[in-house]
Amino acid sequence: MSSIRVTGLRVRHRKTLALDSLDLVLGTGVHGLLGPNGAGKTSLIRVLATVARPDAGRVELLGEDTAGHRGLAGVRRRLGYLPQEFGYYPGFTVREFVAYVAWLKEMPAADVPAAVERAVARVGLTDRIDAKVRTLSGGMVRRVGIAQAVVNDPAVLLLDEPTAGLDPEQRVEFRELLRELGVSATVVVSTHLVEDVAAACTEVTLLDAGRIAYQGTPEALTRLGEASDGPGDHPIERGYTAALRAHRAPAAREAVR
Repeated sequence: MSSIRVTGLRVRHRKTLALDSLDLVLGTGVHGLLGPNGAGKTSLIRVLATVARPDAGRVELLGEDTAGHRGLAGVRRRLGYLPQEFGYYPGFTVREFVAYVAWLKEMPAADVPAAVERAVARVGLTDRIDAKVRTLSGGMVRRVGIAQAVVNDPAVLLLDEPTAGLDPEQRVEFRELLRELGVSATVVVSTHLVEDVAAACTEVTLLDAGRIAYQGTPEALTRLGEASDGPGDHPIERGYTAALRAHRAPAAREAVR
């Protein structure tokens, strides 16, 4: 059963068409969302997180149509979301902030303390759980953001540039967490770091100008790169470039006519 089903999705920002008649179906696993700046990645994540409404199209999450209000509250309780920049109360401790998000998710009060400690442990901040968020480094704050996104053990987890600010060791640990979460949940990770996709994702969706330029496994994207002499230090990076070029080629030919 698919956890995410998007049909004919269109999102416009003023005169710019951010997503253009997008169709997408995602099930359990870790899905990497790649694409150049302005490709529509954040617009898609925001719509899936139900914090932005599309201009057209249909979005189903966990079997519920998000256009109606009837099942939306129940869906949001089962979502986890980390935006590129998330707001927090700097006077809160890590424990208090993650517990506050658990309360927003309407988790049973009796379950919250253990859930908070488990989420904080998952991101390696147990020793800072009672520190004020304002005293933490940028990388630590980012890990707090990941903790609040997973505190409710979401069925759908949406992460927009989650490794920004993390050092290499923390990124390796984060990839392990993604693989663990992807066993039972649908995880969507928007990133510019192709190596994170290669290491942790079961499927890749490449967006370009609001449309899908490529969808497949990281292994298939790597094979595409192995057959390409384009730029990139790693085959999957060359595959990324080759997929973009192939997607843009029809438009380029049309422009010449």
